[in-house]
Amino acid sequence: MKEHAAPPAGPLVTGSEVARLAGVTRAAVSNWRRRYDDFPAPAGGGANSPLFALADVQAWLGRQHKGQGVSDEVQLWQVLRGAYGNEIIGGLVDVFRFLGGGEPAPGLTEEAVRLAREAAAGASVAELVGSLTERFTDSVRRAGSDQVTSPRVVRAVRHFVGEVASDTTIFDPACGIGTLLLAVGPERGAKLYGQESDARSAAFAQLRADVTDRTGVTVAMGDSLRDDQWPDLRAGLVVCDPPVGVTDWGREDLLLDSRWELGTPSRAEGELAWLQHAYAHAAPGGRVLMVMPASVAYRKAGRRIRSELVRRGILTQITALPSGTAASHSLPVHLWHLRRPESPDDILSSVRMVDLTASDPEGSLEAGPGQVADVPLISLLDDAVDFTPGRHVRESHRDYAAEYHDLRRELAQQVRGIVKLLPTLEVGGSPSSLDGPTVSVAELARAGFVEYTDPEPVSVSDQLDTDYLQGFLRSAANTRRSTSTSGTFRFDGRGARIPQMDISEQRRYGVAFRSLQEFEERMRKVAELSEAAAVLAREGLGNGALIPED
Repeated sequence: MKEHAAPPAGPLVTGSEVARLAGVTRAAVSNWRRRYDDFPAPAGGGANSPLFALADVQAWLGRQHKGQGVSDEVQLWQVLRGAYGNEIIGGLVDVFRFLGGGEPAPGLTEEAVRLAREAAAGASVAELVGSLTERFTDSVRRAGSDQVTSPRVVRAVRHFVGEVASDTTIFDPACGIGTLLLAVGPERGAKLYGQESDARSAAFAQLRADVTDRTGVTVAMGDSLRDDQWPDLRAGLVVCDPPVGVTDWGREDLLLDSRWELGTPSRAEGELAWLQHAYAHAAPGGRVLMVMPASVAYRKAGRRIRSELVRRGILTQITALPSGTAASHSLPVHLWHLRRPESPDDILSSVRMVDLTASDPEGSLEAGPGQVADVPLISLLDDAVDFTPGRHVRESHRDYAAEYHDLRRELAQQVRGIVKLLPTLEVGGSPSSLDGPTVSVAELARAGFVEYTDPEPVSVSDQLDTDYLQGFLRSAANTRRSTSTSGTFRFDGRGARIPQMDISEQRRYGVAFRSLQEFEERMRKVAELSEAAAVLAREGLGNGALIPED
């Protein structure tokens, strides 16, 4: 292991940034670190994410003839990283303000100002801002953060939004740095409004629009749920990737808020508060596309609100995006599509369920024949009100007739001959007929007749029949002996005792006990098949997949 060098005066770079400087892959940099003893030692960071001094890396690349010219934009990014560290978003805001004609902020070093001027001279301001924004979003994505909407989610939202008229009003109530807000709709003509609780992110979003000459964009700062800056805004399109898993969203202060027309969300259902906030800002005929965790589709606490979405004909589609769409985790992400009716009669009779979870996250977002189901509203209003697309897509493509036929056939096979499994038994002697000599399981084990297995002891001697042994272990007397105070039956109970009989008599009892065991197993199977057949028949008759025979 190499020793960590003293903290350098200049900026630090990650392994990925070294790869970009050299024009190679990240794997190549990892190979260099292993192969070359003189590769610069880490100057910061951790074992899994080391940072290297930019000057040392540039010198090493030059000696090895592996480097290439470092652009002003790359140098500017590195200087900002060195100066602002984890607060680099503030550095980008300062640069954007300067590029927009403002005076350099106090935190912006002379070197950063010089590099910003030179980078802007070599390319357009819009290109420079776009490049710096891309570097920021890429660094956040690699850190596994939800701070910025992932490119795959943005691509999916744009796909499902489709064409947007140039006079549309678009709103994002949790716009962050404007990633989603600025990605949807036309470049010109549309009016874009955003709100963001983080002041630096809100400034970032507004400056991105301003310095790239994106007109008609206004971003306000503030908590949308507690302090709505656009109370009278009604938009033709609302998009939102809301905060996830936040319980302190203001429920106690907002219990009587008029936005909760579908029901007041619980503390644990902050995402449904954002959903209703977005819907409150939708104009008649306007659409809402919400990025939602998959769990919101089935959590018990949100069942009432989900029911109201269905009853009012507001929900139009749920799309389960491909696994891996979210940058920071591989869990499935859903898009909820809502539409505010233009009149009381303007409601839908079904909800489209699209399950793309098995699709390539980089592939087509068009659903195949087996990935879509139009589910009648009444079918969603069961006890669970589960909006998980996969469940409904599978059911819609289910062959009820074939499945019901197979269940009936198997049930008939199991029932046939079941009575014959019950052994023919005769009247025995008095209850004391088995009160003769007995032997404990513990004694049989010490004598080498019994071996303990999971869950029952078995015979390892030709003088003891296993079915006979286990049959008597289940007798009422031994069950009482072998049941603990907690009610747990132990088949290996040391206190269990069995009658002493010769092997031929044991085998006669063993045959009867074995027949009873098979009878019980067959009856359990019949009960399972009977329940499955009844449930399937009821579902099939209820949804029209099955009809009574003539």
